[in-house]
This record gives sequence, structure tokens and C-alpha cells, in this order.
Amino acid sequence: MDFVAATMIYRSFIELREHMSRRVRPIAICVLRRGPEILVFEARDSSANETFYRPLGGGVEFGELGETAVVREIREEIGAEIVNVRYLATLENIFELEGSPAHEIVLVYEADFAGSDVYERDEMIGTRDDGTTFDLRWMRLEYFRAGKAPLYPDGLLELLSDQV
Repeated sequence: MDFVAATMIYRSFIELREHMSRRVRPIAICVLRRGPEILVFEARDSSANETFYRPLGGGVEFGELGETAVVREIREEIGAEIVNVRYLATLENIFELEGSPAHEIVLVYEADFAGSDVYERDEMIGTRDDGTTFDLRWMRLEYFRAGKAPLYPDGLLELLSDQV
């Protein structure tokens, strides 16, 4: 293979990688309530110097329904079962995380835990697909309404406030 052909292949690979990294990602999240509180995990965007919160959930796999995805994600992340899964809305989330642009279509569901033991814990540890852990806690919606920290995705706080 000559230099020109190799360069063209490399450029095609770079363009494909850039295109793939800029794809819209479908996710499903689950709002789990304990009175005036919702269960969220804390995350940090170091490039924006921001701590933020989001309900549990994750990617919707090809051929998977959003409701099925949210049940699977809760089971994988905290080992709990949920029941009474209800669709709330779809939100579109365009944002930057760690300096990289991202775009998500977010299916928002609400559900209840099958067992009462999860409601009794104030804080929990969740596990990501890669085995790393993250902290979860019950937080009052008022905390987010007061502007003390962002609740993502954008539009979720308004959606939940309209339902109270």
C-alpha cells in the first residue's frame, strides 16, 4: 500500500470515529421517589468544575424497549428490582461533559422499588458497567429548585415539579 492510499484510509477512519462519537445516544432514566425526595447519583464534570445529579438509568440497546432498559439498568447498577414502571416523558439533552459535546434522547420513567429495604437506606453504592462504583442518595427536589446543584437532564426538574 502506498503512502497516499494509507493516508486516505487513515483520514476515513478519523472521519468515521468523529462521526460515531457525535451520534445521538438513546437513554432511559428512572425517577424513584421517597416522599419529597428522589434517588440520584452524584457526578462531577471537572472541565466545567461542576458537581451535578441525575437519576439512575443508562443506554437503550438496539431492539430493547425503554421500559425494559430502565428495569435492566436499575438491576445492574444497584441490584434492585422495580415495579409499576410508568412512562413520563421524553427529553432531549444536548450538553458538554469533560469538554466533549454529547446529545441524548432521554426516555423518562417513574417506578417503585419492589422491596421496602431500599427506601430505608439514605445512601447507597452503585456499580457501573466497568466495575467502578458511584454514590447514590435520596435528595429533596427543593434542593434543586433552590439552585444548590443542577439536576440533569435539562428539563427534568420542571417535569417533576409539574407533577407534584
